[in-house]
Amino acid sequence: MKHATALRAHRLVAAGVFAWLAGVPGIASALVERLDDSSSPSSQVRASLDDGSPITAPSASYSPIVRVAFGRVHYRLATARYVGRQARIYYVLPMGIPGLRSPAGLQVSWRTNGLFASGSGRPGDRVPVWSGTVRDAWITESLDLTWQLDTRELRLTRGMPLGFEAYFEIETLP
Repeated sequence: MKHATALRAHRLVAAGVFAWLAGVPGIASALVERLDDSSSPSSQVRASLDDGSPITAPSASYSPIVRVAFGRVHYRLATARYVGRQARIYYVLPMGIPGLRSPAGLQVSWRTNGLFASGSGRPGDRVPVWSGTVRDAWITESLDLTWQLDTRELRLTRGMPLGFEAYFEIETLP
């Protein structure tokens, strides 16, 4: 009998917590979705090292840290569904990157000259880049992307490329 009473009490507490969360502004009503960027001019970008050389395993006399420049990457984000709404946009770097042993092996940095904030992140990060009222059906932005790569954290097989698809999420606010 004690077990049944304890179970009922636990359910009442859980129901109370859920009811409280539903009443907290922003908790239940914030909506997060991946933004459609399929209209962006380029789905894949090519990288080059700052000195134009290929990425190779470091030797004893060289630094294992390599800087890889992508140049300007142009994005066109579909935001028609959110026009008139308060929102935040995040740049999301996926956690699992084939060939990379740990998130510490890669830092992605970007600079902008437009609406979005410049910043940096590592695999698994969700970095806020914009906040405000969505005004148009499309948000167009360019990021000057750079990777800082620790080659000691790479485990690539011969011919295996290192790459991933970063993306944008939008969080609409009440």
